[in-house]
Amino acid sequence: MIQHLIIAPILIPFIAGALMLLYDDRQRSAKFWLSLISAGLLLLVAIRLLLEAKEAGSGGIGFYLLGNWAAPMAIVLVVDHLSAMMLVLTAIIGLASLVYSRAVWHRQGQHYFSLFQFLLMGLNGAFLTGDLFNLFVFFEVLLAASYGLLLHGSGQARVRAGMHYIAVNLAASLLFLLGVSLIYGVTGTLNMAHLANLAPMIPAVDQPLLKMGFALLGVAFLIKAGSWPLSFWLPNAYMSAAAPVGAIFAILTKVGIYAILRLSMLLFAEEGTGLTGWGAEVLILLGLASVAFALFGTLASQSLGRIAAYAVILSSGTVLAVIGFALAGGGGWMLTAALYYMIGSTLATATLFLLVEPMSRDDGGIAAMLALTAEIYGTGKDESLGAETPDGPAMPAGLTLISVCFGICAIVLAGLPPLPGFVGKLGMIQGALADAPAATFLNWSFIALLILSGLGTIIALARIGIQTFWGSDEASSSVMALEVAPALVLIALLGVMSIKSEAVLRYTGNTVEALQDRSLYAYGVFGAARTTVPMLPGTGEEQP
Repeated sequence: MIQHLIIAPILIPFIAGALMLLYDDRQRSAKFWLSLISAGLLLLVAIRLLLEAKEAGSGGIGFYLLGNWAAPMAIVLVVDHLSAMMLVLTAIIGLASLVYSRAVWHRQGQHYFSLFQFLLMGLNGAFLTGDLFNLFVFFEVLLAASYGLLLHGSGQARVRAGMHYIAVNLAASLLFLLGVSLIYGVTGTLNMAHLANLAPMIPAVDQPLLKMGFALLGVAFLIKAGSWPLSFWLPNAYMSAAAPVGAIFAILTKVGIYAILRLSMLLFAEEGTGLTGWGAEVLILLGLASVAFALFGTLASQSLGRIAAYAVILSSGTVLAVIGFALAGGGGWMLTAALYYMIGSTLATATLFLLVEPMSRDDGGIAAMLALTAEIYGTGKDESLGAETPDGPAMPAGLTLISVCFGICAIVLAGLPPLPGFVGKLGMIQGALADAPAATFLNWSFIALLILSGLGTIIALARIGIQTFWGSDEASSSVMALEVAPALVLIALLGVMSIKSEAVLRYTGNTVEALQDRSLYAYGVFGAARTTVPMLPGTGEEQP
């Protein structure tokens, strides 16, 4: 039964999304409850898979052979520490975004809940698949759903940013296909484990084509990860999205990070493959450039949605640089802390997106002075809400709770103690200094940017907080419980991460150990047992 749970994170949202297409769009309440049940089941399944991986130690990997075919012919799903962690993170943010959308956003267009479920299906499939072709398929599923969700609610700024987003991601998909075609032409396989086994045997004459294929894949992944200079599309798209859509979009960039980390540790971290350490310095430089770009963008931003979008780039750039250090021979502690930081920063960024609408409902005096700049950036109030009012009861002391959530998000993203942002950044700094005094210029540059990015983030968010909570003399509008409750849950999880930081770091440490021992994945797929088919009594024939 546990083995069959591996495919459940794909089947549950697929079935739920397909069923909701049969409902009339006026039956929004039924769609919401079906969607909520689906998201709840996803969270339970993801937690169970994570616990199974945790109990199995660093070698805990589960395999699911679709059609009961043996690898590499089978479509194989693989769950290990990394993929289980990403499944849980997706389910948590998805559930919070779904509850928030019940307040008002589900009424702004058709098929909102179906698109949301298909997005979850694509995310979960990308984290579980064991071959590049199905990685492309699930990428396209989540991207197709994200196109509809980004345009959900209409509005000129949203449509303009949505068209830009679609064009860029279609170009990235084309690069993905070209890269996959070159890799298949050279190796004859797209199974990741098979590629890892074949890499040492690729003739030198074919290695340039293979590297070109991986380079094209890398560009596609970097576009999706929001790496500079390929992140020009992200700030406008993310800040224009509806609040719950922006929250779930916070994990979309992590799909690109996940793909880079998985393939890099599987193919480029092994000695004697001809690809050892390939692209490490490029990843480091792009990661540092992304952090610097996010730093300047954050300081220049004058709206919370835009700052949240740059926080996504900052998180991705930080983890990208650490992956480069790991490929270049860095210790595992730096990557362990980076994965911990990625979890905390993703939760905090998703919470920040959920706070955009309640915090921008009542603009203070400073906002009026910045109206012209906001219009230039396209960050004015969202006209698509019209006369719609949020559903549900008002939350007592709602503005106070919003301000507390905002303050905690600012502390996490700035990396101040004692919350997860500080623990993650401190661990990465310790890892960067582990080789001192032999630490290179890149190590010191990473440390400096890590500290400066925290300073820039706290300055920008403090400015927004003063503008929102202290800049208006008028009575604030009521805040609905459905708008505050999801943010409070995510903030509570950040608190749990801080209290249980040792346990979380132990888990991410086991994740890194499993990634560094590539044989667990590369040979485990081929050793995966096929499902035993019961025999008919006394006949020796397989039971139909």
